[in-house]
Formats: sequence, C-alpha cells, structure tokens
Amino acid sequence: MSLDRFYPIFDSADWLERLVPLGIKLVQLRVKDLSVDETRAHIRRSKQICEQHDCTLVINDFWRLAIEEDCTFVHLGQEDLDTADTGAINRAGLKLGVSTHDKAELARAIELNPDYIALGPIYPTILKKMKWHSQGVEKLGKWRNLIGNTPLVAIGGMSVDRAAGAFNAGADIVSAVTDITLHDDPETRVQEWIAATR
Repeated sequence: MSLDRFYPIFDSADWLERLVPLGIKLVQLRVKDLSVDETRAHIRRSKQICEQHDCTLVINDFWRLAIEEDCTFVHLGQEDLDTADTGAINRAGLKLGVSTHDKAELARAIELNPDYIALGPIYPTILKKMKWHSQGVEKLGKWRNLIGNTPLVAIGGMSVDRAAGAFNAGADIVSAVTDITLHDDPETRVQEWIAATR
C-alpha cells in the first residue's frame, strides 16, 4: 500500500466530515481528553467517512479501540510505545506509524518494522509543548539515509510553502495540523495542500 504524500491530522470526526470529501486520502484522528465512549464514537464516524471516500484512516494512540473497531492503521508516539502491546497490534494486522525525535527513538522504531516513521517537529510548532527543539529539514536527509525504504513523514510547523523543502530533503509524506485547522478557510487550504503534494 502506497501512502499519500499529504497527511493532515484532526482532533475530531467533525473535521474529517468537513474536509476528507475534498480529496484527502490519508488522515489521522488524534482525539485527546475525551471519554472512551466519546473516543469510540469519533473513531466510528471517522472510519465511516474514510470508507466512503477511499481514504486511509490512522488512529492515534488508541490501539485497543482501533483493534476493537476493526481499523487498519494506528500511530504511536514514544510514550505510547511504553505501554502498547505491539504484539497484539501485529496480530490484529494493523499497520503502524511511529513518532521519532532522536537516534535512540529511531532505533527503537526501526526494530518494530513500522509502515512509516515520523520525524518532528521540523519547524517550531504551537500544537503542544515539546521537549524537542525544531529538528530542521536537514535532519530529514539523515533519517532518509537511516531508514531505507520505510516511508518518512515530516511533521511539525509544516505549511504548504514549506512542503517542497521537506520533500526535497527526503520526506515522502508531509503532515499538517494547525496550518489547516487555524486557517481562515480550511477548505481552500486543503485544496492548496493537495495541489502542492500530488
């Protein structure tokens, strides 16, 4: 399965309902601070939307719910890996994406033989407080050389204007969050992203 080069991340099924129909083919649902039942409801709605629009849905963190709801792809951060049962994820046939920030985390990720490896934040990000400084696009080239054919995702502070630099440095996929959700016109922004990545 080849993954699309544009990879937006949204925190609710509402965003997916609004924007996936515009042509998004790879999307992550990253739900935070909701009950299990509320999270499950967002996963179910998101799955339905993505199935209708031939879009690959990636569930952030909630790997048990992803298995229970028969999803196909899960993303785990390094903290998630501390408690996740990667054996159960493998047995369920889920594809796996993993976040990395330094070489120790990269080594840990490579051992899992994931379906993509994400590096970030490439640029300073307002999304969450991070202990990591911005990595810079040059580091994408280093990661590219270390991970072989595994798809590489650039995340953190990415914008349409910065996408080409990330691809040129070695990224296969560029992930966007606030560049879309905080934009005055998210629909137009998604169309600009699709134009810049296809």
